[in-house]
Amino acid sequence: MWTRELTVMMAEGVRDTLIMTLVSTLFGYLLGLPMGIALAVTDKDGIKPNALVYKILDVIANIVRSIPFLILLILVMPLTKAIVGKSYGSVATIVPLTLAAAPFIGRMIESSLKEVDHGVIEAAQSMGAGTYTIIWKVLLVEARTSILVGVTIAIGTILGYSAMAGVVGGGGLGDIAMRYGYYRYETLIMIVAVVLLVVLVQIFQTLGMRLSVKLDRRKR
Repeated sequence: MWTRELTVMMAEGVRDTLIMTLVSTLFGYLLGLPMGIALAVTDKDGIKPNALVYKILDVIANIVRSIPFLILLILVMPLTKAIVGKSYGSVATIVPLTLAAAPFIGRMIESSLKEVDHGVIEAAQSMGAGTYTIIWKVLLVEARTSILVGVTIAIGTILGYSAMAGVVGGGGLGDIAMRYGYYRYETLIMIVAVVLLVVLVQIFQTLGMRLSVKLDRRKR
């Protein structure tokens, strides 16, 4: 039987999942945005080529992205405990989620910036625009639609990671699905948790795509 306690638990699971996902996305972009800009700018075809800087960032991004999230979550438990005081729960999960998201976001930012028409960049350079001006007023502005689509993808990916964290008591809907659904053989609870996760992904994806279309000047 579905009880009021289960409803409250699911509501708290949705809340915790949203907090983990949105906060991790924010911190992920605080780390990933500078990384993506640096990768795009220092690439051999960038506005300030620097093979050494690009190679270092490229290796860091590839190494972190190649580590499965569950293994990364376990590896950074000492760091997580040092930062938040514990290695389990929804707040603690934000640390590994951020570390996993940052290089992924950096790659998406790099890809978005590389899509900007070189003619626009050359026009800005011919008018005397400096590197920082080109980055903030040309590259990021021209790539804003692609970047926003990337945000939508990142949120969906991070939300999926947050569900995986439930295997080790990460909190949120993933934790509920594992602890109450899988381990206690409560199939209904697991199904409801999975459905709620799918609904959250669809909501974020729909909002993100609509906003990106709205901001895309090419479709006005």
